Amino acid sequence: MSTEPILKTENLWKLYRAGKVEVPALRGVNFSVQPGESVAVMGPSGCGKSSLLYVIGGLAQASRGRVLVDGNDLTAMSDAERTKLRRHKIGFVFQRFNLLPALTAKGNIAIAQYIHGDGFDPHRFDVVTKMLGLEGRLTHKPAELSGGEQQRVAIARAIINEPKILLADEPTGNLDTKNSEVVLMMLRQLNKELGQTIVMITHNPEATTFFDRIVHMRDGVIVDGIPAD
Repeated sequence: MSTEPILKTENLWKLYRAGKVEVPALRGVNFSVQPGESVAVMGPSGCGKSSLLYVIGGLAQASRGRVLVDGNDLTAMSDAERTKLRRHKIGFVFQRFNLLPALTAKGNIAIAQYIHGDGFDPHRFDVVTKMLGLEGRLTHKPAELSGGEQQRVAIARAIINEPKILLADEPTGNLDTKNSEVVLMMLRQLNKELGQTIVMITHNPEATTFFDRIVHMRDGVIVDGIPAD
């Protein structure tokens, strides 16, 4: 495994403006993730977790500092360059599933391959859907799937193009305990069997048992980062 981080922030700041006042969401965050590592980021509401995820994913622009993704300086890129990097390097999973209601599960996953530009890859599709236990649900539309199944479709869509990093923002937030555990087990399987690098934001302390390392945030800074038990 490479010793160079696949994701790294250097003195990362994110400021939001409330009237004439600047409110810091991130206060000089230094954070790194190794290739193939799974990291859970925890902390109370308003501590900066989601701001960190959005900035490292190129969905929000840093106010100061640097973000390096697979050796590319995200903070030095134009909007178009960041969009291209996201498409090829980063997969996203959110609390809301964001599936297209008119498409089947297969269609929701396959459309990501077409958007990526390489067309449909049946082998990759079969590997991912089998690993996520979706083979028997591919002809169903989102309304015909459980919450856990919808989130697994969302995960499949996020990783179908083999992104270097998977970023997950409270992916179990809308799920019951049973479905939450299934989704977390799937994420762990992706990490262990495919070597997928994962950074997940969560409020759920039970979720951290599925990850290599737990990072705690408070007031816009990382206060510790420890291996999971």
